[in-house]
Amino acid sequence: MTTETPFRPREKLIDHQKYFQSIHKHTYLKGPLDKVTSVAIPIAFAATSLFLIGRGIYNMSHGIGKKE
Repeated sequence: MTTETPFRPREKLIDHQKYFQSIHKHTYLKGPLDKVTSVAIPIAFAATSLFLIGRGIYNMSHGIGKKE
């Protein structure tokens, strides 16, 4: 019976574990691209929704786009 080779060398895995355990940030912000997924994307969704809500209120108050 043969053993399966690991995906990463053990030394590299230990280095990654030491790096992530030494960072004193929240767990979801430890990776290099985690700020994009945890901060930028929700801000973009919020900004887009606020813009669309504002445009809808403007259109309703001025009577733009009414069906006859």
